[in-house]
Amino acid sequence: MTTGARKPSDLAERVAERRATRSRPESAWRRETFCLPREEARAKAREWFERFPKAAYMTEIESWRELAGDRIEFVMRRLPSAD
Repeated sequence: MTTGARKPSDLAERVAERRATRSRPESAWRRETFCLPREEARAKAREWFERFPKAAYMTEIESWRELAGDRIEFVMRRLPSAD
């Protein structure tokens, strides 16, 4: 049996995972939540913009926040229109 989150970043990661797996049938947007070290977060955002160009998918960083340990939690969103 686990005792729960030991640090705020553990809790933030669990919440991010739940958000990423939650279905949103009422929304046409595809969303994915990430919680990564700053440089990896930048690389992941660049990867999304290269893979899903803004002109075709309306890709954007929907929200982001800084966490302890120089980690960034952010939500990428895009339309599935060109899938």
